[in-house]
Amino acid sequence: MKRFLSALGFILILPNAIKAQDPHFSQFFSSPLTLNPALTGKFDGTLRVAGNYRNQWPAFNNVYTTSTLSVDFHLLKNKLPDFDTWGLGILALKDQAGGNILTNNYLGISTSYHKALDENGFQQIGIGFQGTYGQKRLDISKLYYADMLTPFGFTGLTQEIYQNDNLNLNYLDLNAGLLFSSSTNDQNNFYVGASMYHINRPRESFQGGSWSVSPRTTLSAGGYFPLSDIITLHTSGIYQVQNKATEMVVGGALAAALDVESENPSNVFIGSWYRLNDAIIPYIGLEFAGLRIGATYDINTSSLKSGSQSRGGMEISLIYIKRPAGYKGIPCPKF
Repeated sequence: MKRFLSALGFILILPNAIKAQDPHFSQFFSSPLTLNPALTGKFDGTLRVAGNYRNQWPAFNNVYTTSTLSVDFHLLKNKLPDFDTWGLGILALKDQAGGNILTNNYLGISTSYHKALDENGFQQIGIGFQGTYGQKRLDISKLYYADMLTPFGFTGLTQEIYQNDNLNLNYLDLNAGLLFSSSTNDQNNFYVGASMYHINRPRESFQGGSWSVSPRTTLSAGGYFPLSDIITLHTSGIYQVQNKATEMVVGGALAAALDVESENPSNVFIGSWYRLNDAIIPYIGLEFAGLRIGATYDINTSSLKSGSQSRGGMEISLIYIKRPAGYKGIPCPKF
């Protein structure tokens, strides 16, 4: 019965799904290459691996699931001016809707360069670019149509005609971003950035229509600063616009150090973000040995809460940053 309702619900929204907005993460701060290409290589270490998994509206039998994996690192570190950074990254993303009826796969390569504006490298400005290969597939063998409905369920035949049972389209995409970051000492960092995805408006239609992917513009800002010897406040927010849809998320978390004297201390995080007019997003996290694990659960507060049973979505993030012994870089955005 759940499969039936899930498939039926997906059909009802299918006309809008074809022109839907990009997948999004509540933990946007843990998915740097989907937030801003200028964040490529912008971290305190030599290698960063990030992974994310989101299950949106689990009450509807996994109607939307999204997962990503990215790796980024520095290039020519010893040949650039002091405190300048050149980063290169690879991103893979998979987004599934309606129980695998509609699948999106993306593979992207991004690069960014950050220029130090002062002698300590505490103030930097960077620009980044990302090229993406996208593939969208619609499996019509899993769809149900109104003319298939009989007294015994969806057992009839449909008059809908397609060229084949697996409709595929492929396209190339271009994204870009800017980032400014600043620190007053080696214990804090503040940043503000802007990015645009789908600059070239790639065509996206299964049946020869004129639909294009709308550009997504994102403004982001955040920072972290110590409140005491063991407590640090991390805060961040974004504002996104795509087509006629907007999204604003703000919040923060407190990090408590478990071993202050360590060169790479462990931390426990607790906090919350809020998606305007949509959801409260409690967050917990654990950081140790360069690995940070974060978990959120959207508590739906919008008019959809009756249908979603207030269950907006579960999300898990992993970020690993490699720091060789004795490594000391400049402060970089963390959230």
